[in-house]
Amino acid sequence: MELSENIEVLCKELQLPMLNEHHHSLSNRAAKESWKYSEYLYEILKLEAANRAIRSRNTLTKMAGFPTIKTLEQFDFDFTVGVNRRQIEELSTLEFIKRKENIILLGQSGVGKTHLGIALAYQAVQNRIKARFITISDLILQMSNAKKEKRYDSFIKQSILAPSLLVIDEIGYFPMNKEDAHHFFQVISKRYERGATIVTSNLVFSQWSGIFANDKVVTTAILDRLLHHSHVINILGDSYRLKEKKEEGLVDSDLYKFQTKKSTKGVK
Repeated sequence: MELSENIEVLCKELQLPMLNEHHHSLSNRAAKESWKYSEYLYEILKLEAANRAIRSRNTLTKMAGFPTIKTLEQFDFDFTVGVNRRQIEELSTLEFIKRKENIILLGQSGVGKTHLGIALAYQAVQNRIKARFITISDLILQMSNAKKEKRYDSFIKQSILAPSLLVIDEIGYFPMNKEDAHHFFQVISKRYERGATIVTSNLVFSQWSGIFANDKVVTTAILDRLLHHSHVINILGDSYRLKEKKEEGLVDSDLYKFQTKKSTKGVK
């Protein structure tokens, strides 16, 4: 077996695809430019590290469970009210994850809460930080099933505590019974000062008791842990999804009449 074949076998065994693919070309370049052995080693390791970073980001993105990919660059700061661009840029540094702080995004349907939640989580996985996105309905369903199947503790450990950032979407879109409320309390309680959490809701805090089976004790306990070390962003304005339809006169209902931002730039 020739030397090149031996190298190929070892690269596959050690899972070094970039070394296997580029060692010939880099060897030729090293010979022409009279590289030191350490310079050759550095260049080949740099290629391998870059490839592993790409694979890691792709794996974390798949594991995160995003319904779609959203970025902060796609967010329309001019359309929404209550979203401070500077604050979002500060949050995009992801220091809030290191500090295990929470973000609460409040606002009517369609104002961009989910977009921001996904975008910040996507920013995290691009920095190779484990994140997970889930709707509150799916979360409660999974926790209920885990309890029935007697794997509640392992579910908490693997699905609730493992992500450095957990995004829980659509709190308030359906009422919970007492057991559901207890499940959600467990999530917030377990992650308190142990991991960063982003939640989105269409209801202000004074209405949250109605979400959690009108249990004021549980609601207070949830809010107490969630709001401590938190950033609250209250987004106002019309539904972005219905923006074009309203401009075309196809939607004309008080249901979608929210406070809008005054613009000095005129109508686009």
